[in-house]
Amino acid sequence: MVELLAPAGNFISLRAVLENGADAVYFGLDNFNMRANAKNFSLDELSEVSKIAKEYGAKTYLGTNIILNERLACELESNLETISASEIDGLILSDIGLIEDTVSHGLEAHISVQENVANSYTLKTLEKLGAKRAILSRELSLREIIEITEKSPIETEIFIHGAICMAISGRCFLSYGLYGRSANCGDCLQPCRKNWTLTYEEGEDNVINFSEVEDESFVITGSDDSSYRTNFFSPKDMCMIEYIPQLMESGVASFKIEGRARSPDYGAMVTGVYREAIDSYENDPTGYAVKDEWMDELTSVFNRGFDTNFYFNTPFEKSEDNQSKYIKKDIGQVVNYYSKVNAAELRIWDDLKLGDKIIIQGQTTGSITHTIDSMQIEGVAVDDVERGSNVAIAIPKKVRKNDFVYKLVERNVDD
Repeated sequence: MVELLAPAGNFISLRAVLENGADAVYFGLDNFNMRANAKNFSLDELSEVSKIAKEYGAKTYLGTNIILNERLACELESNLETISASEIDGLILSDIGLIEDTVSHGLEAHISVQENVANSYTLKTLEKLGAKRAILSRELSLREIIEITEKSPIETEIFIHGAICMAISGRCFLSYGLYGRSANCGDCLQPCRKNWTLTYEEGEDNVINFSEVEDESFVITGSDDSSYRTNFFSPKDMCMIEYIPQLMESGVASFKIEGRARSPDYGAMVTGVYREAIDSYENDPTGYAVKDEWMDELTSVFNRGFDTNFYFNTPFEKSEDNQSKYIKKDIGQVVNYYSKVNAAELRIWDDLKLGDKIIIQGQTTGSITHTIDSMQIEGVAVDDVERGSNVAIAIPKKVRKNDFVYKLVERNVDD
């Protein structure tokens, strides 16, 4: 059975992905992971992360995948005893020098995509060093992944959904060169996502690249100042939901969803969709069919448009800004939940009506998406409620006092 590995940027996201079927979660520790701008977790919180995951029978992997200088490597090594005592399952390492120490503390050593593992010879060497798993290079095709995995003596892992940057397996100096903020130390400001201006000078040294890709779609737009603008540095997000059977038959041990810096509702939705798809294939491989609603749900949360990365060809489509169908609007807070009648009392500061889709998020609740089908004020059924009111809604899943309430508002195509 393949593992579905989901991201957790904070405790709300942790609950959200676990409630939606993640077999394992990965998360960051302050100072040591590739998402320095996410909330992350402290050393003292690791035991709580482990405890929550165990409630769901899920495994826990701590990302320590930045480039480690001498000070950080020593600091991480000195923390291994505390990390091990928290009872998490393993570390995601970008530095093979720490494999032996990690394993000696009873932790699994998983090798980060930052190591750019692209062949079975590397995997055999990693086994000798004590690694249990390696996340394969993002630049491999599915055919190459199958070939490598067949020869691999250790588990392999691949990304199946989420953001893809313009660098080789995430190793990039663009942010550091422009802003002094290193992507390799988890502090990328994503300058590749911006709209760039392209200029050139005529001369004998000009190099013109005529692409052999027939359906090339990098868009270069001419401007009044005779320059050209493009965001060719920025690829679309990866989405492999339509290719679950091929991935399931590849022999890979773990499917990874990218997105520790994204919202809890993103983690909940994406994890839930892939959970359903994986279970559907495992239960009936011959009768498996892709559901239209899966793509509808994936496009309802933050995305930059979708592509299949390098799995079948070289990606060529540029990304745009957020392409989700909805904007998430903060509209209220949970006052109380009444378990006997499956109803929540909300205090709202925006209008609400039957048929509206809301998201309720909290540290224990995780992220729940719900369509309003019943509302009452002081025991009287209502179809709509004005801002400033307290309203009771029917909702089958338990929510908690002070959980945040958001309304999904359909995005204007011109936004």
